[in-house]
Amino acid sequence: MFELKYPHLFSPITLAGTVFRNRIFASPTGTAHLTSRNFPIAETNAYYERKAIGGAASVCVGDAMVNRDARFNAGHIALDDAAGSPALSSLADSISRHGAIASIELSHAGSHAHEAARLGHKLFGPMAYTTDEGFPVEAMTEEKIYAVIDQFAQAAAFSKKCGYGMVTIHGGHGWLITQFMSPLTNQRTDRWGGSVENRCRFAVEVCKAVRRAVGRNFPIEMRISGSECNPNGYDLDEGIAIAKQLDGHLDLIHVSAGSHEVWDVFTVTHPDMFLPDGVNVKFAAEIKKHIKHSAVATVGALTDPAQMEEIIASGQADVVELARGLIADPDLPRKARGGREREINPCMRCLSCFSNLMDKGQFICAMNPEIGHETEVKWALPPAEKKRVLVAGGGIAGMRAAITAAERGHEVILAEKSDRLGGVLRCEDEVSFKAHLTAFLDNQEAAVTRVGVDVRLGTAVTPELARSLEPDVIIAAVGARPVKPNIPGIEHAVGAEDVYRGIAPAGQRVAILGGGLVGTELAIHLARQGREVAIVELADALSDGGNMLQGLAIRLELARQEIDVRLSTRAVEIRADGVTVERDGANEFLAADTVVYAVGQAPLRDIADELRPLAPEFHQIGDCVNPKNIVEATRVAFHVARDVGR
Repeated sequence: MFELKYPHLFSPITLAGTVFRNRIFASPTGTAHLTSRNFPIAETNAYYERKAIGGAASVCVGDAMVNRDARFNAGHIALDDAAGSPALSSLADSISRHGAIASIELSHAGSHAHEAARLGHKLFGPMAYTTDEGFPVEAMTEEKIYAVIDQFAQAAAFSKKCGYGMVTIHGGHGWLITQFMSPLTNQRTDRWGGSVENRCRFAVEVCKAVRRAVGRNFPIEMRISGSECNPNGYDLDEGIAIAKQLDGHLDLIHVSAGSHEVWDVFTVTHPDMFLPDGVNVKFAAEIKKHIKHSAVATVGALTDPAQMEEIIASGQADVVELARGLIADPDLPRKARGGREREINPCMRCLSCFSNLMDKGQFICAMNPEIGHETEVKWALPPAEKKRVLVAGGGIAGMRAAITAAERGHEVILAEKSDRLGGVLRCEDEVSFKAHLTAFLDNQEAAVTRVGVDVRLGTAVTPELARSLEPDVIIAAVGARPVKPNIPGIEHAVGAEDVYRGIAPAGQRVAILGGGLVGTELAIHLARQGREVAIVELADALSDGGNMLQGLAIRLELARQEIDVRLSTRAVEIRADGVTVERDGANEFLAADTVVYAVGQAPLRDIADELRPLAPEFHQIGDCVNPKNIVEATRVAFHVARDVGR
C-alpha cells in the first residue's frame, strides 16, 4: 500500500483563493530564448513547461520587465507591448495545462538597467549618482515614482489577461525595489526615504497598485532579500523590518538573500557548491516568526525532499522554491511524491547553467542533457532499429550513453576496466562539497542497471573483446590520463587523483602545480582539512574551464580559506621538501611536505583508435576526444546515443 513519505511537502496551499497542488514552487529564472521584440518563442515555452510536467505547483517566468527602460540586458521579456499577448498567453498555457499555476516575475532594474542605458534611455533610482560604467543616474521625482508604480500595475493586469495565475514582484537582489528598501542606496529625506517605513513605501505602493489591478482573488508574491549579506548592505534585522512592512499587502513573501549586483555575494544569492544545502533557509525562518498575514517562502540550495519536508513541517517556511534544482531534475516533485527520491539527480551547484546563460543566452545543465533542448526531446522519437551497442568506459559519458541507448530499446553492453562505474570522478567521492556529484554518479550507476544494461566491470575493451562481441555500434568513452609535467624532480611529486584517492596522502604543507578546476578544487578540499596550501600557476589567471561563475565561486573560496595563489609563476625544480618557483626572473623556494601536479589531462585517443574499425558504426565521446567538463560529456553522450538506430 502506498504511503506518502512527505505529507507536509505535498499538502496543498491556498493563496488568495488559488489552490497550489504542493509546496514546491519553481522560482523565477530568466531565459534569453526570445524574439527581437522580446516575446517568448517555442523554446521559451518548452523550458518552463518541462517544470510543470515534472510536478511543480507553480512555475514562474523570470525577468519580465515592466517597461523597456527597466531592462538589465537584452534577454528580458517585455510586458509593455500588447503585441506580445499571443506569445505570452501561449507560454502561460504551456504551464497551466499541466496543473501548475503559471506565474510571471515583474521586474525593474532601476539604476542597473544597463541595456536600457545602452539604448539611450535615462537611468533612474532613489538617488542620483554615476554608475561604474559611467552612466548618470537621476533621482526619481515623485511623479516618476508613481509612473513606475503604475507600470507594475499595468504589467500585472496584462499578465493576468494573458492567463497567468499569479505575479511575482521582484523586490530583491539589488534591483529597483531593493534600491528603495536599502539604507545604502536610499538616503532620501522625503517620504520615500529615511525610516524603514518610508524606504518600504515604494514596495508597499507597488503591492497596493498591483492588487487594485488584479483584484482580490489573485495571488501576489514578492521576492525580497532577507539580508544583503555584505557589510555595505542591510542585515537580517533590517530584512525582518522590511518584511513586516510588506505583511498583509501580498500573499507570499519570498525570502532570498544577497544581491546579484555585488560579485562578493553573488554566490550567496545563488549558493555555490562550497555552501551547505539550504544555506539561506535561516533568513526565511527568522522572518516567518514576525509575519502574521502573508505566507513565507524560502529559496536557495534546496534539493533533498527530506530537508524540504522538515522546513515545511517545522514551520520555517510555508513554501520551498527551487531554481537550479528543477533544472537538474524537473521531475523532482514527481519522484519525491512517488517515493522515488533516490532517483532524483541533485543539482551539484556548479553554476554551469547560469554561466552559459550569461555567456550564450541559453541554459544548460551538467547533469541534465535535456536542458537547452526541451523542444527536441519533448516528443518521443520513432522506434529505433534495434542495435547491439558496446560502450567502452563507464564514466560520466559512458553511463549516459548506455542509459540513453538502452532506453531507446537497444541491446547495450557497458564495459569498464575498473571495479566500479563513475570513472575518474569517483576519486572525489569523499570531498564534502562534491556530495551531490557523488549522488549523481550513484544515481546513474543505479539507472544503468534499472534500464537493463549488461554491465561488465573489471573489463577493458580490447580489440579482441570487441570482435568477440560483434557489436553494431561502438561508443568509445575511455577517458583521459593525467599529464605528468616534465619538471626536474617530478619523481618527488604526486598526481591530484592519487591525493584524492588517498593513494598518496598529502602532508601538512602542500604545493599544487596547476590553477585549473582540478588544482583549485583540490586546494580548497585540502585547506578545509586544515592543511596549508599554495597554488602555482604559469598563466596570469586561474582557469575556470569556461564556467565563469564557478571560477568566481572558487576565487571567493580560495580567499576565504586563505590559500596562497601564485600566478605567472613557473615551477623550476621539485625536491622532496618543496619546489623552487620562478617569477619575473627571481627564484623562490616553497617548502612543502607534498607537491601535487594538476596540469591537465591527455585524451586516450590511441585506445579509441584501436576500436574505430571494429563496428559498422563508431562514436568517440567524452574526455578521449578532448578533456572538457561534465556538461560536454553528458550532452554529447545523450545525443549520440539517441541517434543510434534512427
